[in-house]
Amino acid sequence: MKKTVISTLIFGFSLTCLPLVSSALEPLKQAGKTTLYQRVLSTPTCELKKNINDATGQSVPAFSRYYVYERKNENNQEWLNVGPDSYGKTVGWINNSCAVAWNMQLTLVFTNPVERDPLLFFKDKASLSTIVDADKPETLITPIRDTLKKNKVAPQVVAQEPKEFIDFKSNFYLLPILQGEEVMNGQGFYERILEVASVSKQETVVKNNNKSTNSSSDDNSNQVAPFKAAIVFVIDSTISMDPYISRTKEAVERVYQHIEKEHLQEQVKFGLISFRSSLKASDKLEFVSKVFADPNKVKNKDDFKALSASLKQASVSTAYFAEDSYAGVSQALNDINWNSFGARYMILITDASAIPGDDKLSSTGMDAAQLRLEAQHKGVAIYALHLKTKSGEKDHQVAAAQYSDLTYNDFIHKSLYYPVNAGDVNEFGKKVDSLAQALSEQVKLAYKGESSVGNALNAKDDDNSNMLKDALLLSKAMQLAYLGDTKGTKAPTVFKAWIADKDFIKPAIPTAEPRILLTKSQLSDLSDIVTKIANAANDGLISADDMFSQLRSVAAAMGQDPNKLKSDSVTKIADLGLLGEYLDNIPYKSDVTGLDQETWKSMSGIEQEKFIRNLNSKVRYYQKCNADVDRWISLSEGSDPRENVYPVPLEMLP
Repeated sequence: MKKTVISTLIFGFSLTCLPLVSSALEPLKQAGKTTLYQRVLSTPTCELKKNINDATGQSVPAFSRYYVYERKNENNQEWLNVGPDSYGKTVGWINNSCAVAWNMQLTLVFTNPVERDPLLFFKDKASLSTIVDADKPETLITPIRDTLKKNKVAPQVVAQEPKEFIDFKSNFYLLPILQGEEVMNGQGFYERILEVASVSKQETVVKNNNKSTNSSSDDNSNQVAPFKAAIVFVIDSTISMDPYISRTKEAVERVYQHIEKEHLQEQVKFGLISFRSSLKASDKLEFVSKVFADPNKVKNKDDFKALSASLKQASVSTAYFAEDSYAGVSQALNDINWNSFGARYMILITDASAIPGDDKLSSTGMDAAQLRLEAQHKGVAIYALHLKTKSGEKDHQVAAAQYSDLTYNDFIHKSLYYPVNAGDVNEFGKKVDSLAQALSEQVKLAYKGESSVGNALNAKDDDNSNMLKDALLLSKAMQLAYLGDTKGTKAPTVFKAWIADKDFIKPAIPTAEPRILLTKSQLSDLSDIVTKIANAANDGLISADDMFSQLRSVAAAMGQDPNKLKSDSVTKIADLGLLGEYLDNIPYKSDVTGLDQETWKSMSGIEQEKFIRNLNSKVRYYQKCNADVDRWISLSEGSDPRENVYPVPLEMLP
């Protein structure tokens, strides 16, 4: 018997539903909840029947979400009267034995598998916990992996994840989380153990370039064609930046000469965007950010040179030392069409920190965390070359924190932030040359089907070689992502299993990340409540008593019991009942819900201001999600658009 491999789990909801039956009913509530309804997910064996006693029904797509309006026992079987949404319309009956209860609207997302072992799905929680709790988990997990590599059965394991990366951002798949908890493993790291539902089969037939292949066998060719790369420079062009602008252009010209010799000019494209700061302070700055060269339109070296020729440093100073670098990053993400590129790189070059999103001169209203998530959604890796000039000494620490956050890459699980000491132009030039050369070289190797191992891993152990090693790992990750995107798999049967969201041997590396699926009303509610908490915290800068008094008033206005709110046991924000029930039992650590009055009083002014800025930036992220019509997902055919959901990372919860 061969090991089971999880397929990509991509299901389209193409079912033509039975005629909708109007119903004044409200779905049944979950036990102990006042606002949450009972939900189930269908499995491939489910049949939707108009009447319970019908001989046959209509097949439904796996993992269609249904709301339960009625439960009825018939012939020793429980039947569910279901609808695609909570607005009173039902579509028929399904047998409870084929449905999976889904109380928390959470789904799991695989991380890129580069430099980690495949995620394993365990038959039961006890088998998984034994390994998680071990101080030397390798002694337990290695024999299991050795068994699976021989295509033999490991009794503890149901399945393992696919070899290629499944890109959740471009191909939504549902890997529902049924329950979970956060634990400390035997090595002292926090991780989540989660029960999930999934689909699998023994052998998966995939389609690649209109040819069917069997995923259990090795490919005959490693060539990743037509694998193309976009390398977009986002460069600061305020006063003092001319030497770095010129050196960047020189680096691009050198790489172009190289790729033209290799006849790869169609595989590697360069772009250039520049940023300055707000025109409110000085209209002589000419622009906040501007596209000089779009990689989709640049034909060759001469074309890039002509398009970028007009970029010079500004003639006037900006209002702050910090610049609006987030404006350049945002424009690169939103105005460049990245879809035709398998490898997507952005290289940010600046000598200053970024204007925070809540500053009056910010053009985006976004901070590093929100832009990082946007880059992840688009599959763009951001590098930052921070020029640590002497004039910016007081700014270095702020910039380093911002750009380390901005460039954290979820493919290789580290920041792509590289400082240039003293802003030395020669050192900067070497870094730009090396990075541009390395990224284009990886594209060549991928395109020609050669091994991506070589110079980078064998280089000396210095700053440049570390940067090149990161580039190599990132290139491998993007190749896996590209392969996963060009190969599609589907699977027919459902099982439940337990997983750990961190690698057993490398516990700092996540294997999977949960996403909470929120409706528009839930996201709007979350935005409103977090805004009120931020406003109360702002008042609390003067008096902590005022902050919690205001929050109690908000809770009372929401219908919370006034007598309960006066109780001595209600000391934390979580106790006030401000946050919706849809966040109950979600396995994540909150900076907000555990905050009490005494803790707030003990925080320094800087810590309190950081807390408020963090809340405000999350509110701006919710607003961006709400406005992003392309990313709202329907979980069942025929459901009301109000039931569409947005996958929000847990780190964006309050």
